[in-house]
Amino acid sequence: MVDPVAAWLARLALAGVFAGAALHKWRDLGAFTAAVGAHRLVPAAAVGALARALAACETAVAVSLLVPGSAPRAAWVAAALLALYSGAIAINLLRGRREIDCGCSARPQPLSGRLLARNAALGALAIAAALPASARVLVWVDALTAAAGLAALALLWLAAQTLAFGAPARIGRSA
Repeated sequence: MVDPVAAWLARLALAGVFAGAALHKWRDLGAFTAAVGAHRLVPAAAVGALARALAACETAVAVSLLVPGSAPRAAWVAAALLALYSGAIAINLLRGRREIDCGCSARPQPLSGRLLARNAALGALAIAAALPASARVLVWVDALTAAAGLAALALLWLAAQTLAFGAPARIGRSA
């Protein structure tokens, strides 16, 4: 069992990651579909449907992580999705196909071991989010702890992404 604040932090962090990833995919479904196709893991006729299904699944995971009754199952689905993505990355890395865009964010990210490490860390977070929370009653200070923890996790995520993959593209930047 984990403390309920830790459970909420893990779920909120994962929900943010999956919501951001889903939003990216829905905003440019054509580019994401091309990224899925570039992996050459499914027949070309199935690529479009798979891309839409993955975006829908990520959306459902992000929303379900915020609902206490569905959060543990959503966390396991998040872990499974991360394992699926890691498998696709690993297969293509073994094939020597590093130039493929992972399709996981708005900025192109070629396949690398860093993506596998990132997915492993997120998978561990997903497993932690799936664990049952203790029945401890939450008090007002828990809200402050959760807010500060979420802010710290967001900054840590941005710093890790920047260190591993370079500075993010500016939001609203015109081409």
